[in-house]
Amino acid sequence: MSHKRMPKRKAAIAVGGVAALGAAALLLPNANASQDKNDDAAGAAGTAKTMKASDASGLAAQLQKLLGDAVAGSYYDSGKKQLVVNVVNGDSNVLAQAKKAGAVVRQVENSAAELKAAAHTLKSKATIPGTAWAVDPRTDKVVVSADSSVTGAKWDRLQSTVRGLGSGMATLKKSAGSFKTFVSGGDAIFAQAQGGNVRCSLGFNVKASDGSPAFLTAGHCGVAAKDWSDSQNGQPVATVDQAKFPGNDFSLVKYNDATTQAPSEVNAGNGQTVQITQAQDATVGETVFRMGSTTGLHNGQVTGLDATVNFQSETNPGGVDTVNGLIQTNVCAEPGDSGGSLFTQDGGAVGLTSGGSGDCTSGGETFFQPVTAALQATGATLGDGGNGAGGQAGAGDQSGSADPSASAGDQSGAGDQAGGNQIGGTADPSASAGDQSGTGTGTGDQSGAGAGTGDQSGAGAGTDDPSGAGTGDGSSSVTGTN
Repeated sequence: MSHKRMPKRKAAIAVGGVAALGAAALLLPNANASQDKNDDAAGAAGTAKTMKASDASGLAAQLQKLLGDAVAGSYYDSGKKQLVVNVVNGDSNVLAQAKKAGAVVRQVENSAAELKAAAHTLKSKATIPGTAWAVDPRTDKVVVSADSSVTGAKWDRLQSTVRGLGSGMATLKKSAGSFKTFVSGGDAIFAQAQGGNVRCSLGFNVKASDGSPAFLTAGHCGVAAKDWSDSQNGQPVATVDQAKFPGNDFSLVKYNDATTQAPSEVNAGNGQTVQITQAQDATVGETVFRMGSTTGLHNGQVTGLDATVNFQSETNPGGVDTVNGLIQTNVCAEPGDSGGSLFTQDGGAVGLTSGGSGDCTSGGETFFQPVTAALQATGATLGDGGNGAGGQAGAGDQSGSADPSASAGDQSGAGDQAGGNQIGGTADPSASAGDQSGTGTGTGDQSGAGAGTGDQSGAGAGTDDPSGAGTGDGSSSVTGTN
């Protein structure tokens, strides 16, 4: 193939899988109604404005600066199309300014400092593989999740820690399946690594800081392999420039041909293309869309920000790969969706698929690396000189490695992700990420050579597709479950 211009299906982040019709039907031109013409007058009168979720994100960032420590989170009320801001013991004059700006102001009990302290306690006492936590501004609590691998003494320890935070500070819930990173493909990209084939998803096309064409994908993909192709067993067309995992989960991958045209758009399936015009921070309550070759197009809502997820380490048996600062959603995903794009209906780039639990049959939850943080860290800009991190409202709030109480030095198992479930083994979503006792193999590569370290217990090893057809895009490869 010519590298002068990647086929539109590739460059546009297309997906070979069938799109979910229910989600695709929502992606219609001008589907977002314009703001009420009376909003300006409403703001002047101190009543809440109606607005799009992207505008709510910008207003939330402005009010964070205005209100400072009085803010305890915010969320978008999609039914009323209003921004709700939580405040604690706010000055009446400052609260009046927030109302004048058009937000709904809600008094809550737990301050931002108290919620951060609770997250810090969880980090120090309950960093257990298969756990996650994030602040839910709608309940003004930290929501703690545990997957199916958290049992026995681990569950008792987690439950005790949550109880110790107080009934009004945190809630604990069980998640279906296991927390794992979803390696394999969106607009499928392929690489060879120790143990077999790696397949991930191209997230968003960008310009690197030196002006060269590049794309963003998941960090655990970038540390697994350096050279990437747009076809299975094809010649490499792009090389990893930067990769961060754990702590964060993003990679910047540069196209080898500097003349490659990489349009800033997402092919949403069914003949629909969404132009990506800006990067934006997620807002709790907003509707978002995820594209991936395994499961196609799916939508859902943002449920939490600055989430911490503790994946079972692939390089340190018994260790933890902790990723911080993630976007939590109720959008489903499966092995094959890692690195894929999370975006809004009006063309906002929001996140890169990191990992989660469950599947798209029974449902699940998925975590995403914020695009604003990835752009800020890499110095890249969207599309043809599109919005970079510096132009994003509140980008600083989403950047860095995370939970303000966490530091990269605290992460155990911070080694390479070139082995284990990420690059081989079973595509069975029931495989436990916590089983790290041995090695397994996965097949499904057309050459039959797709051995990988797989489920690590050996119990979940199996074939991807006996026919060699693979998943999603018609190509076969070994998919990972981590």
